[in-house]
Amino acid sequence: MTRAAPPSPGRRHFLRQSAIGTGALVLGINANDALAAITKPASSTDAAFAPNAFIRIGSDGVVTLVSKQPEIGQGIKTSLPMVLAEELDVDWQDVRVIQADLDPIYGSQGAGGSTSTPTNYEEFRRLGATARAMLVTAAAQTWNVPAAQCATAAGAVVHPDGKRKLGYGQLAASAAKLAVPDPKDVVRKDPSNFKLLGKRIGGVDNAAIVAGKPLFGIDVQLPGMLYAVYAKCPVFGGKPVSFNEAEIKAMPGVKDAFIVPGTPNLNGLRPGVAIVATSTWAAFRARRALKVEWDEGPGASHSWADFTAQAQAAAGKPGTTTLRNDGDVTAALARATKTVEAAYSYPFISHASMEPQNCTAWVKPEQGTVELWAPTQNPGAGQALVASTFSIPKEKISLHITRSGGGFGRRLSSDFIVEAVAIARQVTAPVKLTWTREDDLQHDHFRAGGFHFLRGGVDSAGKLVAWHNHFVTFANRIGRDGTTVLQPGSGGSLSGDEFPGRWLANCLLEQTALECSIPMGPWRAPGSNVFAWVFHSFIDELAHAAGRDPLAFRLELLGDKDLVSGTGERGVPYNVARMKAVLREVADKSGWGKRKFPRGQGQGIAFHFSHRGYIAEVAEVTVSRDGKLKVDRVVVVTDIGAQIVNLSGAENQVQGSVIDGLSTLMYPELDIEKGRVVQSNFHEYQLLRMPDTPPKIEVHFLKSDYPVTGLGEPALPPLAPAVCNAIFAAIGKRVRQLPLSKTDLSWS
Repeated sequence: MTRAAPPSPGRRHFLRQSAIGTGALVLGINANDALAAITKPASSTDAAFAPNAFIRIGSDGVVTLVSKQPEIGQGIKTSLPMVLAEELDVDWQDVRVIQADLDPIYGSQGAGGSTSTPTNYEEFRRLGATARAMLVTAAAQTWNVPAAQCATAAGAVVHPDGKRKLGYGQLAASAAKLAVPDPKDVVRKDPSNFKLLGKRIGGVDNAAIVAGKPLFGIDVQLPGMLYAVYAKCPVFGGKPVSFNEAEIKAMPGVKDAFIVPGTPNLNGLRPGVAIVATSTWAAFRARRALKVEWDEGPGASHSWADFTAQAQAAAGKPGTTTLRNDGDVTAALARATKTVEAAYSYPFISHASMEPQNCTAWVKPEQGTVELWAPTQNPGAGQALVASTFSIPKEKISLHITRSGGGFGRRLSSDFIVEAVAIARQVTAPVKLTWTREDDLQHDHFRAGGFHFLRGGVDSAGKLVAWHNHFVTFANRIGRDGTTVLQPGSGGSLSGDEFPGRWLANCLLEQTALECSIPMGPWRAPGSNVFAWVFHSFIDELAHAAGRDPLAFRLELLGDKDLVSGTGERGVPYNVARMKAVLREVADKSGWGKRKFPRGQGQGIAFHFSHRGYIAEVAEVTVSRDGKLKVDRVVVVTDIGAQIVNLSGAENQVQGSVIDGLSTLMYPELDIEKGRVVQSNFHEYQLLRMPDTPPKIEVHFLKSDYPVTGLGEPALPPLAPAVCNAIFAAIGKRVRQLPLSKTDLSWS
């Protein structure tokens, strides 16, 4: 099936993207102000070609490309500039990449939801192709030949007579004087002629990371900088009443200590006690001596045991919200040849990114400005939160985007940014706020826990005929329009279109929200990361009850229609043909059903559609008699569109998703007692270690004639159900509670 190419943007949209760069070309200015602020020309007389805010070619031939998205380990700082370089037709070795600050000239600058590639790919191709066309025109005018007779290669324009060649640096000054052509008149490369895209390219920061050079927010150093820590009430929603102020201020290196009142916004500035010192270690040492009287508030009554009891009580009642109610599930279950009931549950967990939250803030009262350095996934939201919290105009707030030591959705929140500004307002120097690991674990915006109570039925032909899921989730009470409402946490809302809802004539999906004061936020592949485990594990249970091959059962369930109508994820209809293609391919690549495994070994299969990606995975496991699990092999097939931008980066994202998904399946959980997180650090919050990673992770990409999409998230959700289904195949035990470590896998 062929999908039509997206419509070409109008000239107005293109000029908005090109912004200042377009004006620079029309006026004959060598470089636009935004780019000049980031990278200085080789000399004051250097004539540079800057056709837009993302590309600059100096007279020395050096090509500087701007990466506008935050780099959180997903490789976007390398892959998006690769798109520009491909259409420019330059050697990657001649390119240097710089990180942009937050600036409206670059358009959207967030990194989340695997959106960076799909929202920028086509536009970046046009930007690169337009710059290349202008260089060709400059060469053609120099030679007095038609531009159609000229070609480009390795950063130069060449004439087919083989006698004339001009490097881009030689053409920079003349190209800068040309008007930017209409994007509709610019010819982009045929993908079959790509020289760079689809190749394995190392990350642009790899050498600096290996050498330990400063790249991350935690590395920021400024003259006269002070260092801060911020202690918040261990109970969510609590606030400080008093603390041992005199004792703390008398400690070596401490410059100040004070209470910050905070705001009512749960995910904004939470009240706490700030300590400012001359070094990180002086601040941490004072933090250990801190004694605070807390007003713990109503959140002190929360506990996981109580939440579990509430969920069990809710399971026997109708949900408070009906998300889908097709057919008559009760009657269909009564007619079914076989029925299955199961309860699945999973806890709150932390993002646990390796770099704790941090931000450097410099408040300058005399200028009325704030300057920020932050490892953030959402710099615009950070700027907006600072502006609204402290009544500062956004144009007075500048933000430098540093590399992040992991994000996984945590750095979409901006609480650590607004905390740094609150502290910096009290001193006359730049302040770096650094969270401790305990802060990071216990004051996260957590992945919401949840409970699913499921019933399903199959008929005499082994076909799924009924599905009922009562989902008990968690919600915060927030203010809205002068009142308060319960809002489920990120990933805590079940869509009525979620698979397999639209595929069944009899389907009831319900939801009940338990109120809590625990802050929640996006966690890698929000919702899908747990829904896939629940749904595709239960589908496996139903396939077994029907006596069917799990692959055949899933293919039958998907049906024969190419597209399933409905809103789908992000308004995109579910493409059944693409999902069936990856399922069949993963079965072929894994040798599904072609080997007979001894007891204690088995294969499991699962698939999921999330973040525009169609992914299927097969896991092979060994379970020892005493219950030790080893994942021996994982085979992954993905369909993320027509082009893999950076093969090395794409493979890394899939392999990382498999490892992260396995880690999250096996170990992490947060206990809630008396309104607080019990676990404090990695000795109590276990993650997967290197010896436990699968020795074989095989990654296969199916190219399809659809728009390119991202890969930071969609490969994670199918891992957990594939492994759990393989465990059942190996020893006959179902895993219905996370983490997996709570399930006894021993057998005899």
